[in-house]
Amino acid sequence: MLEQRTSAGHWIGRLSDSALSTATAVSAFAVFCKNAKPELLAATPALPGLLSQGVDWLLAHQNPDGGWGDTDKSVSNVSTTLLVKSALVLAGQMADGRWQTAAENANQFLQKAGGIDAIKKRYGDDQTFSVPILTNAALAGLVEWKEIPPLPFELAALPMSWFRFVKMNVVSYAIPALVAIGQVRFHFAPERGRFVGNFFRRLVRKRTLRLIQNMQPESGGDLEAAPLTSFVVMSLSAMGQTDHPIVTKGIRFLLETVRQGHCEGSSWAIDTNLATWLTSLSLSALEMAVEEQTLDWLLSCQHTTRHPFTGAAPGGWGWTNLSGAVPDADDTAAALLAFAGNRRQRADSSREATTMSSIAGIRWLLALQNWDGGMPTFCQGWGMLPFDQSSTDITAHVLRAFQAWRKIVTDDALKRKMERAEERMLTFLARSQQKNGSWFPLWFGNQTMPDDVNPYYGTAKVLLALAETKEEHAMTFNGLRYLLASQNSDGSWGNSIEETAVVVEALSLFAERAEVVETYHRGLQWLVEMVESDRFLETSPIGLYFAKLWYYEDLYPILFTASALRRAKDRTPSSDFPSDRR
Repeated sequence: MLEQRTSAGHWIGRLSDSALSTATAVSAFAVFCKNAKPELLAATPALPGLLSQGVDWLLAHQNPDGGWGDTDKSVSNVSTTLLVKSALVLAGQMADGRWQTAAENANQFLQKAGGIDAIKKRYGDDQTFSVPILTNAALAGLVEWKEIPPLPFELAALPMSWFRFVKMNVVSYAIPALVAIGQVRFHFAPERGRFVGNFFRRLVRKRTLRLIQNMQPESGGDLEAAPLTSFVVMSLSAMGQTDHPIVTKGIRFLLETVRQGHCEGSSWAIDTNLATWLTSLSLSALEMAVEEQTLDWLLSCQHTTRHPFTGAAPGGWGWTNLSGAVPDADDTAAALLAFAGNRRQRADSSREATTMSSIAGIRWLLALQNWDGGMPTFCQGWGMLPFDQSSTDITAHVLRAFQAWRKIVTDDALKRKMERAEERMLTFLARSQQKNGSWFPLWFGNQTMPDDVNPYYGTAKVLLALAETKEEHAMTFNGLRYLLASQNSDGSWGNSIEETAVVVEALSLFAERAEVVETYHRGLQWLVEMVESDRFLETSPIGLYFAKLWYYEDLYPILFTASALRRAKDRTPSSDFPSDRR
């Protein structure tokens, strides 16, 4: 863990290469090059070469079944495969025919998987990702424009405070895609017979473009994410707006975030990095003395102004220190826990600043809590689609943060608010528990489970929070029973180091129970063996990004294992560990 730190004292990690991100970046470059004027292309001479290198990477990572998964360790899925095929077709219009065999194999996979209908079925009413995928395919000539549902981009002309009251089939973070993709669909296929509606849409095109231009971060990358940025770039470029500032900044972002040097080509990750998230989790995992510069760096990541993307008030933390981050409940809770665990390391003169920032974060979270008692990711009250609804993993994380800080804050009124919020969170968690005792998280998944859910991660995170309340809850027993019954024969859980580590960490808080001790020690023994054999460095695609895009992070198995073993060492008498295995 310590070797992974930067010279500035924080952690950056490394996200997996992504076929999905690489495909969308290639498509964005191809559409831009097709529509840009010669002088604009001359200003970006690297584009054709990177486009070709992106194709090389995609061709090198096609799965044997003809499809592509989100990462090089992921099973093929219909969404990523259609995006890659679209990219190959768009790039192939400018290159040789080496992509044709791969595209034919992809077509066979898509036919078996159900084609366009499978895309629509996979996402249901949530058009956040299905419409961008189909739009990319339409730009490649693979889908008719009339098959793509029109996105109501004109609604973005309303005040942002109204968004939660307007029925939109996209999540809160997707407004740039709503506008850009809605406009390109309207550009190529305006709805017939809707004279008034079409007139109003033409009227607000420039206004809604100004809105997403103001939302665009300095880096040029919306959410620091290559796919979202690429969808915006390709949509506006297809309408001939290649010289628009949104496009030029987006192209710059893609050029700056490309990963070159692969023998098989160039690629993009799903996001630039998760530096703030990883630093918060690492500080909590280690619970050791760190340089004050590390805590100061984390303090500097707090958002101190209203965010233009979601309208979020000041006080929260995002997943990275880069300009494309958006404050969210999970990263804010992680930062609060990191500060609570490291308070004694700060000098009295600087501890006050950390405390004041943490209190601002607590108030930010209190204002975010949903009516059902749970915590959403970004925005309160949207609630229509999964990524805007309350989630168990984030609710449990915030509950832990409140438990830690309620012992520290001196404001009695604030303490009472936190207590009431905690009671509502516990009610939400009890109501969200599955019949078998498990909980499903939002931001982590398991490729082998139905609907990609990850009950091992979700249940472990909730039990960790319940244990730290120091109270006995009726739901705890069923949660423990689920984890005890789902252990693999070798002592692990799920299919990964990451899942086993989070379960072992949670069970360490219940290890004194007679029914838990044997299962816990078998899991701990398995984890120790993974460290001794260096297999704890093996990554698995358990992370779910926006719109359920899979990723893995090189630091996760190390971080989660370090956290689990630190908990074990703290709670286990030293006599139980041979001296050479501590």
